[in-house]
Amino acid sequence: MPLDFTAIDFETANSSPASACSVGLVRVRDGVAVAQTGWLIRPPAGHDEFQEWNVRIHGIQAHEVEDAAGWSDQLDRLCAFAGADVLVAHNAGFDLNVIRRACEATGDDCPPYRSLCSLSVARKVYDLDSYKLPVAAAAAGFGMFPHHDALADARACAQIVIDAARRTGSGTVLELADAVGIRIADPLAAAPAKVRTAA
Repeated sequence: MPLDFTAIDFETANSSPASACSVGLVRVRDGVAVAQTGWLIRPPAGHDEFQEWNVRIHGIQAHEVEDAAGWSDQLDRLCAFAGADVLVAHNAGFDLNVIRRACEATGDDCPPYRSLCSLSVARKVYDLDSYKLPVAAAAAGFGMFPHHDALADARACAQIVIDAARRTGSGTVLELADAVGIRIADPLAAAPAKVRTAA
């Protein structure tokens, strides 16, 4: 089986994991990035305040997402791009929790994605003073990039896993996880389906 996966990165409007305001996705086939995409997201109601700290990190302002698709409207697009791939993210627990919590906030079914954490992979494969994304990506041969741009971060994350697979002689993400002694996280727990009430 080839080294196939989708790298993903979210930026959030505030401290709520449900407040996704942008996403970046990179599709990898046979160890090569073959497609990439990213877009802004209007966070779900009640999770849509843009806090100064977050804006300072990623630079996305509230007015920039006013005309963007909301979570429910873009979830199918995300799933269509990722297909049945294992999702790879740097600190995957955060990014997968964004999917779970945003689905809970909107009442959408949570897609059953498995995940691999490139941060955990980097800690096993590289000997670094820091395993933050820019540092780990540099060790993987990925040059300077605009950190906290969701698509750039997803590309960096993909490169870490591609490089780690090469270094460990792993042909798939499952083989890579076994080689470095970590596990592929189980599918996300499904959020309840939307409840329709009588008007």
